[in-house]
Amino acid sequence: MRRLRHVLDIASLERDDILRILDTAEAFFEVSRRPVRKVPTLRGKTVVNLFYEPSTRTRTSFEIAGKRLSADTVNMSVASSSVTKGESLYDTAKTLEAMHPDVVVVRHGASGAPHYLASELACGVINAGDGMHAHPSQALLDAFTIRRHKGRLSGLRIAICGDIAHSRVARSNCVLLRAFGNEVRVVGPRTLIPPRFGEAFDVRVFHALEPALEGADVIMCLRIQRERLGEPLLPSNREYSRTFGVGPQHLSIAAEDAIVMHPGPMNRGVEIDPRVADGPQSVVLDQVEAGVAVRMALLYLLAGDGGSSPEQEPR
Repeated sequence: MRRLRHVLDIASLERDDILRILDTAEAFFEVSRRPVRKVPTLRGKTVVNLFYEPSTRTRTSFEIAGKRLSADTVNMSVASSSVTKGESLYDTAKTLEAMHPDVVVVRHGASGAPHYLASELACGVINAGDGMHAHPSQALLDAFTIRRHKGRLSGLRIAICGDIAHSRVARSNCVLLRAFGNEVRVVGPRTLIPPRFGEAFDVRVFHALEPALEGADVIMCLRIQRERLGEPLLPSNREYSRTFGVGPQHLSIAAEDAIVMHPGPMNRGVEIDPRVADGPQSVVLDQVEAGVAVRMALLYLLAGDGGSSPEQEPR
C-alpha cells in the first residue's frame, strides 16, 4: 500500500487511494460525533492553511480537522501577510519550508499553484482549490456523501448542473465519478460548458435540464461564479433560474430516492430553489459534515506515522 505524498488532484490518485481515503474518513466520521471530538493522532505535527482566495467551508473544515487530530494548526491570512507586499509564491514556499510544517493546505486563484508548491516543499501539500483546475477534497467528500446515502459508489446516474466552465468542483467530480463507472451528465447553458468538455471528461453533455435529470440518482447543483465571468455569459439570474434552476417539479423527473447536493455557497432562488435546498432529499449539510471527516483522513494519511489506525485511537 503506497503512502500518499500529496493530494493535488483526483487524476493523480489511484482507485485504491480513493477507497482508502473514504474508508479512513468513515472512522473519523464517528470521531466527530463523540462527546469529546479529539484524538491524539497528529500530536506534534504542524498543519498550515494557506488560502489566497476567500473560503468558509473548506478553510474552516481543514482547521477543525487539524485540531480534532491534535495537530498544531496555523491559518495564514494572505490579506495580512507579506504577499500583499509583493512576495512571490516561491519566497512564500521557502519561508514556510524553513518553519518545517508537516502539511500545507493551499487554495490559490492560479491553476497549478499547489503543484508548484509541492515541487518546492519537503512536506505534504493538499490542494484546497486552484483556479478552475481542481478541488480534490470536495470531490472526495461528495463521493463519501454519495456512498453513505446510496450504499455504493458505482452504477449511478449523476447530473451536475450549472456553471461547468468555471467549476473546479465539476472537473474533480467528473474524474472521480467516472473512475467508478458512473454515468455522469453535465448540464448548463452553452456559454457555461466548454467545447469538447464531454470528450475530455467522458461525460454526457446536455443543454436542457429535464432530459439531464431524467432518472438521475444524484443531482449536484453548482453556483454561478460571477466573480470568474470575464464577460456577460448569462442574461440574468431570473432567466437562469427559470431555465436551469432545480425546483421541486424537477425531483419527479429524477429517481424516486434521488439526493440533491451543492458544494456551497448557494445562490438560493438561482441554481436551486429553497424548497429543494431545505427539502428531505437535500444532503447539503451532510456534505459539510462529511468534509471534516474526509479532511481529517487526508491529514492523517499525509502526516501520520503509519502506526495505529483511526479505529484504534483512544477515546
